[in-house]
Amino acid sequence: MFLLMKRVFSKSRIGSKAPLRVRIWRAGLLLAVLAASLICSALAAEPKRILVLHSFGKDFRPWREYATHLRSELIEKSPWPLDIIEYSLVSARSSNENSEGPFAVYLRALFESHPPDLIIGIGAPAAGFVQRQREHLFKTTPLLLTAIEARRVQYSGLTQNDTVVAVHHDFVVLFENILRVLPNTKNIVVVNGVSPNERFWKEEITRETGPLQSRVEITWTDYQSFEDTLKYAAGLPPNSAIFLFQMQLDSAGVVHEGDTALRRLYAVANAPIFSTDEAFFGRELVGGPMHSVAVNNARAVAVAVRLLGGESAANIKLPPSNFAPPKFDWRELVRWHISESLLPPGSEVHFRVATVWDQYRWQIILVMAVLLAQAAIIARLFYEQRRRRKAEIESRQRMAELAHMNRYATAGELSASIAHELNQPLGAIRNNAEVAKILLSAPSPNLDDMKEVVAEIIRDDERASEVITTLRRLLTKTEVKIQDIDLSETVQDAFKFLSVQARSHDVVLSTALSPETVRVKGDRIQLQQVILNLVVNAMDAMAGARTPERKIIGITMLVNGSAELSIADCGPGIPSDKIPHLFEPFFTTKQHGMGMGLSIARTIVEAHGGRIWAENQTGGGAIFRLSLPRAEAHQKLTTRSAFRSC
Repeated sequence: MFLLMKRVFSKSRIGSKAPLRVRIWRAGLLLAVLAASLICSALAAEPKRILVLHSFGKDFRPWREYATHLRSELIEKSPWPLDIIEYSLVSARSSNENSEGPFAVYLRALFESHPPDLIIGIGAPAAGFVQRQREHLFKTTPLLLTAIEARRVQYSGLTQNDTVVAVHHDFVVLFENILRVLPNTKNIVVVNGVSPNERFWKEEITRETGPLQSRVEITWTDYQSFEDTLKYAAGLPPNSAIFLFQMQLDSAGVVHEGDTALRRLYAVANAPIFSTDEAFFGRELVGGPMHSVAVNNARAVAVAVRLLGGESAANIKLPPSNFAPPKFDWRELVRWHISESLLPPGSEVHFRVATVWDQYRWQIILVMAVLLAQAAIIARLFYEQRRRRKAEIESRQRMAELAHMNRYATAGELSASIAHELNQPLGAIRNNAEVAKILLSAPSPNLDDMKEVVAEIIRDDERASEVITTLRRLLTKTEVKIQDIDLSETVQDAFKFLSVQARSHDVVLSTALSPETVRVKGDRIQLQQVILNLVVNAMDAMAGARTPERKIIGITMLVNGSAELSIADCGPGIPSDKIPHLFEPFFTTKQHGMGMGLSIARTIVEAHGGRIWAENQTGGGAIFRLSLPRAEAHQKLTTRSAFRSC
């Protein structure tokens, strides 16, 4: 505009020598342009006033969603600034129309000096009010009725300034949808209020769904309060469904705003809930064919902009819109076990929760592949472990048999000592028996002497019995018995058994036992066999050796929490090159040995969780050491003392 004025002034200066008539014409044109621009600026600065009338109130569903969305869409799509003024038709909650007149007078007085540029009625109650009061409510102002079902519009009462953006309810389609997704439905409970608008729709629903009465029972709850309806919905029989139409006013006169009624119904109902409008959709409804808020508001906003632009309402005729494509809530489908295969063709499923498989498919495949590989490896390891354990069991069995044979061989080597050990008590028993016979043949037997003889016989018998029992334990093939054993006591028993053999070899057996009890877990017979093997080997080693003394000593002690047993001799010792091979099978330093004794000893010791080794003493002779775990839970630690046997 300023550029235009500058251009006119420029022309005026350039043409200052023009005729007076031309200069007057140019000045008049400039003034007209300036006046027009000022008028347009004033008109553009003034916003369009829109009066929005709500049914019942601003927070009643489904109209709340339509009104909220409509307002934001109008502001976005309107080329003019808007002044939107909203009022609620509270009188629509009852059938008393006497209160409508004063409300219409109030609105007329409020806008008398500056009438609205457009009136929008949202919902059937608001539309009915405006149509009844049209003569008194700015009858020349364009009127748009929206969010209304076509049957609630009085088309005969529409003026040339009125237009409608309506929808059409098809209750047969809605109820057929329920029977489709829930084929076993036997009862549909219709939750509805008692306001005039809600009573109208009860009659319409009853009339339209009449043909379905043979397929399903339709029950109404409008005769009772909403509190009683909640109790009823909580105890519905199986194969029931709930159809919520509206719940603005219940039979007790209680008004239910917002989504309170639906949320409370959803919290207690033991049947799925359906409705007509997607304004209720988003948590509580299963879904199905419903009216789309976005679609209907887009139509209404387009009509509103045309009316604000000056287009005649009589020229705008839109047919009622039908249901949008069916949409369903995936969460409710899962809750009520409704298969997606039962949904109508073209249905949309919303709120689907992406499964872990959907989100991390390739990661899961990779992890599963790794797990399968690990499982295969673990299975293979288990198989190998099983084979190994089986082999170990077989090896132990073979070793047990070898150990048993070794004990027989050891017993054979000790047979002379055993026979001598038995002959002594048996000979004493025989001598004492002959003495007893002589005493008994006397005219007056001395009973005290007889008691002494009998006591000696019993003592010698016990001695012989002990030798036989020890030999029997050594030779008997029994299962391994793991128990608490006093290692010092085991050494004493073995040395006592070998005492006769030692005397025959001119060897002195002695012990240096720990003052503390040295307890280990193991099999007594097997550990005795180890001691016997080591002592017999020591006696054989000293048999042909020239030593100042022939002595074998058994030592027990506690070393660093372990029990240690040592068998030391005063023999020639062990060649250093043969020490690493002493415990290998079939390795022997004896001329006629089999080389199994020390191998068996090592196997027995390792089976007890210990170890065995040999070394030469500084002053001569060899020493074999066994280290075994202690049986006590709390072990005392002592320091190994220096030892010299020879």
